[in-house]
Amino acid sequence: MLDRLEVIATGLDHPEGVAWGPDGRVYAGGEAGQIYAIGPGGALEQVASSGGFMYGITLDGEANVFACDYGAARVVKVTRDGEISTYSTGTTEHPIRVPNFSAFDGQGNLFVTDSGAWGADDGLVFRIDATGTTRIWTDRVRGFPNGCCLSVEGDALLVVESSERRVVRVPIEPDGSAGQPHPIAELTGSQPDGIALAADGTMFVGCYRPDRIWRVPPGGRPEILLDDPDGVSLNQPANVAFIGPGLDRLAISSLGGWSIVDIDVGAVGLPLHYPVVGEPSRSGPRWGELEADAGSDGT
Repeated sequence: MLDRLEVIATGLDHPEGVAWGPDGRVYAGGEAGQIYAIGPGGALEQVASSGGFMYGITLDGEANVFACDYGAARVVKVTRDGEISTYSTGTTEHPIRVPNFSAFDGQGNLFVTDSGAWGADDGLVFRIDATGTTRIWTDRVRGFPNGCCLSVEGDALLVVESSERRVVRVPIEPDGSAGQPHPIAELTGSQPDGIALAADGTMFVGCYRPDRIWRVPPGGRPEILLDDPDGVSLNQPANVAFIGPGLDRLAISSLGGWSIVDIDVGAVGLPLHYPVVGEPSRSGPRWGELEADAGSDGT
């Protein structure tokens, strides 16, 4: 299937994050903190640069980019005109260390994985509400939490645990808190990274190592969709995202290279949430703690 891959843009600086925007453009991050927008015909625009290192990215309903800036250990908001501001640095008790990936729910809450240190099993997932208040949502997904997305029903967060080489499902309880995680896919022999969900619940998972894309049907066994032992067509395909007006193409990043490619995988992507969110407020406590115990401003 590698011969079916198509390059949609080149000249990017080792892009890891990739996302489809509500304005009909593909967005990506760069190794020097760049935010790129890719228009029709592969027209490439650098919207901004933080000087950090952009990992995962997502967008709101106004096409503002929310990027995991690993270089500065923060989540940034990048407006369409290139203005960069800090959206969250975690909480006072637990500053963000390795912001890796994020996903919006329908209420404007942004779930952000903090991978922690490789092998230390000290990862977290934060939840930033629509005003910018940050709380620890769960500390029970510890194995280098990485890519994440909402379930089809919106009742759970699916999280890639890279060091555990699996995907776990974390229920979103009626009060918004995190339930008990449980594994739903074992991806042995790889270091999984990013995840995208089809409308029928099929998971597509990109890998940092090896150069591989997994396909995991609902309730089924994981299967290798794409594998590139030479690392030419796929070059550290860390993140994946459904793109296009019909969400019928799977875009694949190239952390080890300079391009974004896409392919028809015979599936239609689950539409993402594009909320309109407010300005940053302040950091909050661990989920369930009293507001009186909240930390200071997280910006």
